[in-house]
Amino acid sequence: MSDQTHSTLSGGNGALAFILGGVVVALLVLGWIIFGGKLPGTDQPDIRIELPGGKAVEGTVTGN
Repeated sequence: MSDQTHSTLSGGNGALAFILGGVVVALLVLGWIIFGGKLPGTDQPDIRIELPGGKAVEGTVTGN
């Protein structure tokens, strides 16, 4: 009979996943900056209000 005990240590997978996730997020942010970095909807919308009688009021939105 053997009196030796074998034990294996594990737990490095969590740290590796955390580091890999950080690298993926960093690459996504870097790609977003390189390829424009603009948020959708930053253009000024055009407004057209049609009134009865065929008249129209046109313009752009100003303010916040």
